[in-house]
Amino acid sequence: MKVPKHVAIILDGNGRWAKAKGMPRNYGHVQGAKNVERICEDAWHMGIKYLTVYAFSTENWRRSKDEVDALMTLLRNYMKTCVKTAKKNHMRVRVIGDKSGLAKDIQDSINNLEQESKDQDGLNFTIAINYGSRDEIRRCVQKITAEGIRPEDITEEVIGAHLDTAGIPDPDLLIRTSGELRLSNFLMWQLAYAEFYFTDVPWPDFSKEELAKAIERYNQRERRYGGVKEELKGES
Repeated sequence: MKVPKHVAIILDGNGRWAKAKGMPRNYGHVQGAKNVERICEDAWHMGIKYLTVYAFSTENWRRSKDEVDALMTLLRNYMKTCVKTAKKNHMRVRVIGDKSGLAKDIQDSINNLEQESKDQDGLNFTIAINYGSRDEIRRCVQKITAEGIRPEDITEEVIGAHLDTAGIPDPDLLIRTSGELRLSNFLMWQLAYAEFYFTDVPWPDFSKEELAKAIERYNQRERRYGGVKEELKGES
């Protein structure tokens, strides 16, 4: 079975999962964060080289102040514990999104995490925080314009080099949990030729077995990249 080199996941359903259990939404976010660590280990052991998760979007600021504050507290704690996790699991961690929109202490923690893990040779783990694909493309255009690159010199490669994901291969497989069937402004450029897999399972319940199901479904697809049939480009 071919394993996709890069899997992207929209982590959805934490709040609804908690509500179904009679618990506050933040309980779902806490359990969801714990599951991220488990799936990182599972993904690496299954042969996945790159894993990208959608943790907090540019639109999530519209949620209630209490929920946003709780998410930011959870993020602060996660950034600190992730330094130890990255070292233990030989994991390189990068954060994409508009970091300037985050509190200074969170920015500092992100910078420290990225610096401490940059030489690790295991799973390449990317977390999208204060991320929106439209915002990423907007910032990309601003960078290209600021560098004075001529319109006729703007290629797909130039655009890719100015996106948040520069240096990271495009995802082969996108997974979205909890039954929603949309991209929600996530990696719209990068997902142009990815295979999509949607599951009703909420993120806190998404397990190694569920990940295996997604990969099995991925193996049933024919990737054409807009042209003739091509073999799956994963790694065995």
